[in-house]
Amino acid sequence: MLPEMDGLRVAGRLRARNRATPILMLTARDAIPDIVKGLNAGADDYLTKPFSFAEFLARLRALARRPQTVPVRRLEAGDLTLDLEAHRVFRGRQEIQLTRTEYRLLEFLMERSGRIASRSAIIEAVWGFDATVEENTLDAFVRLLRGKVDHGHNPKLIHTVRGLGYCLRSKAEE
Repeated sequence: MLPEMDGLRVAGRLRARNRATPILMLTARDAIPDIVKGLNAGADDYLTKPFSFAEFLARLRALARRPQTVPVRRLEAGDLTLDLEAHRVFRGRQEIQLTRTEYRLLEFLMERSGRIASRSAIIEAVWGFDATVEENTLDAFVRLLRGKVDHGHNPKLIHTVRGLGYCLRSKAEE
C-alpha cells in the first residue's frame, strides 16, 4: 500500500538486484495468501497490524542476527561475464584485461544492459560528478573497450546510439 510502488514490488526489485538487505514486511494484510506473496516476493519476515512493539523489536533483532549472505555477483550479456567480486571479465572462456576506468565503464553499461546510457550519465558514473571529462575522452575509452570486448567476437555488444549515448546489448536483448 505504498505510494507508486507496493512493498511486494520493492522487495522483488531488491532481490532481483541481489540485495541481501533484511526485509520485514509490516502490513495490515493478514490473509494467508498475502503473507505467502510477501515472503515469496523476498521478505525475510512478515508482521501484521496490530502488533506488539516488543514482538516488532524481537523480530528486528532476529533479522539482525542472521548472516548476510550475498550471492556471487556477476553481470552477464550474451557470452560476456563480469565478476563483480573478483573484478574479472570474460568473453566466452577468454579473460579480458581491462584498466580500472575501462572496467567501471563496462560495469556501468552492463548494469543497464539493453538500455541506452547517456554520455553525461556515463561520465558522471565513471569519472565522478565534478569531473571535467570531455566527450571525446569518453569516445576514446569506448573505442578501447570495444577493441577488447568486441574485437573478433560476434555478436558485437557495445553499440553507439547516435545523439543519445551508448548501449550494451546482446542479440537476445534486441
